Amino acid sequence: MLDINESVMQFLLAFVVAGPLLGAVAALLPAPPGLKGKSPEQAVLRHGVTVTGVILVAAVVLALGFDHDHPSKMQATTDISWIPALDVRIHLGTDGISLPLLVLTALLTFLCALYSYSKPPSGPSPKAYVALLLLLESGTLATFAVLDLLLFFLAFEMVLIPMYFLIARWGGGDRARAAWKFILFTLLGSVVMLLGLLLIGIKAGTFDMVALATDNGRSLTASVQVIAVLAIGIGLAVKTPMWPLHSWLPDAHTAAPTVGSVLLAGVLLKMGTYGFVRILLPVAPHGFHTFAPYLAAFAVVGIIYGSLACLALARRGAKGDLKRLIAYSSVGHMGFVLLGIATMTPTGVNGALFANIAHGLITGLLFFLVGGLKDRTGTTDLDTLAQGTGAALYGRAPRLGGLLAFGAVASLGLPGLAGFWGEMLALFGSFRPAAGLSRPAFLTFMAIGAFGTLLTAAYMLIVVRRVCMGGAEREVPRLADVHGYEFAAWTPLVTLTVVAGLWPRALLGLTDPAVQQLLAGGTR
Repeated sequence: MLDINESVMQFLLAFVVAGPLLGAVAALLPAPPGLKGKSPEQAVLRHGVTVTGVILVAAVVLALGFDHDHPSKMQATTDISWIPALDVRIHLGTDGISLPLLVLTALLTFLCALYSYSKPPSGPSPKAYVALLLLLESGTLATFAVLDLLLFFLAFEMVLIPMYFLIARWGGGDRARAAWKFILFTLLGSVVMLLGLLLIGIKAGTFDMVALATDNGRSLTASVQVIAVLAIGIGLAVKTPMWPLHSWLPDAHTAAPTVGSVLLAGVLLKMGTYGFVRILLPVAPHGFHTFAPYLAAFAVVGIIYGSLACLALARRGAKGDLKRLIAYSSVGHMGFVLLGIATMTPTGVNGALFANIAHGLITGLLFFLVGGLKDRTGTTDLDTLAQGTGAALYGRAPRLGGLLAFGAVASLGLPGLAGFWGEMLALFGSFRPAAGLSRPAFLTFMAIGAFGTLLTAAYMLIVVRRVCMGGAEREVPRLADVHGYEFAAWTPLVTLTVVAGLWPRALLGLTDPAVQQLLAGGTR
């Protein structure tokens, strides 16, 4: 690892958060004559690749300079007074919980920018597209880096507008309705969440997340904790999304452009589960303990519901949309994340954090692949694909078919790939939940979740059989196989899925000490 002093680390983290915001402003300015290339549109798309690439490099250097011997310690911290009257501070920092999410966000945004440069989006001005992409990156990175409750809320809300416009202006199908549904659900949830955050800050006398976590709820009465967890939990559950607050997600994914779906599934959903771990678990442990069994119950219902919805979409004659199917699969996968968090044990929470990263890699890859399949066939309708347009994909585009099968088996949790460890640890955590939680209830949740893994395998294998192996009803021409720009955008996700599956300690070594300290009473 690199030996980097603290002041450089502070600069790197601040640059990772603020850099995309500055890049978004620059994207709206006229390109200098020498940088226009073939066209101004190409220049601004290249600008997006450059900025996100620099942010990725900074995030990687930040990770290499991170003190891996003390991952529970907040590092690269910046603490500056911003609004003294409210005691709101620009407080940034990262530990073993947030660092993987920062790197994942920087990676996926760079891959999306690279993909967009080689395949420019069809729609309004590329300048607006790149600016929104960078604004979205800045808000997401800030969510994982800030350590002040009000700053967390501002960053949490900052991503809504760019994602709304990415869906509404560059999406397809019923994009206007899907965009409005996305913004209304998330805004209403956020209003309730803000009330909970204000309640904690006013009653505890501080909005500082580190101080609140160290206090471990001692300055908050039991009733305040219960009310705060309910209010904040609703807002976080909408973003996660938790059943039954998930209904915005399938519409948003179906209408969103490929890049929008990748970022929505890969990083935006993680903001909700991150809030559960970073805020509710350490700040209001009594309130969270009260609601943990209910959270686990909703989680396993979501696992089964998502899987059954996918099975219904995958069956012959259902006219199911492949993007919609993957969106419903996210409801199930995020159910495992919530189940792990609800156990309130190091095993379960570590499993949730691992599943977060695995879902970002695997589902991001799947949405990239489905986007590539749509570019070639003009459809994501499963019946149309299975009846000839994309059938026998192994023979028509072997590399694309192989990657789709790889993404499917990774998503169903095949041992040796990233998807396996998070779900297994979440189930193990349910086997022996935290003291005071009903073990029979969590054993029941564990059994239901385990059954959900079988349903996941069923619908994913049906998709692979119908699209990749199914025989075409008529002679159909070969499809273009994986292009160079697609190979560049997809290879890192495949590689990291394998590495995380074969070497889980690389991630668990970061998260476990931080989780142990967080559950014991905050972070230093």
